[in-house]
Amino acid sequence: MSEKQFEHIKIEQNKENNYAIISINRPEKLNALHTITLREIAEALENMALDKSIRCVVLRGTKEYTKKPAFSAGADLSVRGHPAIDPENLMDQCHAMYIRHKYYDIIESFPKPLIAAVDGYALGGGFELALVCDIIIASKRSIFGFPEIKRGIAPLNGGTQRLIRNLGKIRTKTMIYFGEHYSAEEMYNWGIISFLVDNGQFEDFVHQKASWIGNAATKSLFVIKKAIDYGSQAPLNLGLQFEHLGYAINSQSKDVIEGVTAFLHKREPKFTGE
Repeated sequence: MSEKQFEHIKIEQNKENNYAIISINRPEKLNALHTITLREIAEALENMALDKSIRCVVLRGTKEYTKKPAFSAGADLSVRGHPAIDPENLMDQCHAMYIRHKYYDIIESFPKPLIAAVDGYALGGGFELALVCDIIIASKRSIFGFPEIKRGIAPLNGGTQRLIRNLGKIRTKTMIYFGEHYSAEEMYNWGIISFLVDNGQFEDFVHQKASWIGNAATKSLFVIKKAIDYGSQAPLNLGLQFEHLGYAINSQSKDVIEGVTAFLHKREPKFTGE
């Protein structure tokens, strides 16, 4: 997969540890999100879904920032939408949001573990992008929030729906109604962030966690992600059926044999992802 295909993102691969990095590469705009940006992230992930050499993906802002560090400062408000979209036509506007939701949904449904590595701003659409990832690792200097209300708009790329499922109604309304910024420590204490890391240790920590997942049992992670993401949307008895099916699928994995054998022989397992 050549990064020359893409205008807004860069792709790297750590082949030794079986993970890839997708970097939003719009540093002059604090990695603000255009529809093109979301489409390219979704396309890159779809290409990686069947690539056996990639068992985990890190989504981040570019390291080579020019102004301030940012995962993404939100939607690029300086860019008009698709020229075929009539801003005065409600059906057109509804379709425009459908397109953006489609890309967020593709990113969220990526079948392998997806880590959001947040260093700096994760605001508006950038925060919404982090919320569709499985794990959020944030540096202590990171800032989160939904400032849309201050622009007369609203976080409707899944923000009102995904945050409430993680944070509850009261805190979600408070964040969105007032548009204030929140520290990474607050988000960690509220259970939104998986890991809170000192600024100077951030890069090494992201590599450590991505490497761990990249060398873990891939099919186990596949069924775990499916069971949690979809089982949690169903009543308990249906969610447990996801576990039944997940167990059956995972039981055919070579990594199961390797994991159990390594345990019995008191050695570290060497998972192949098969």
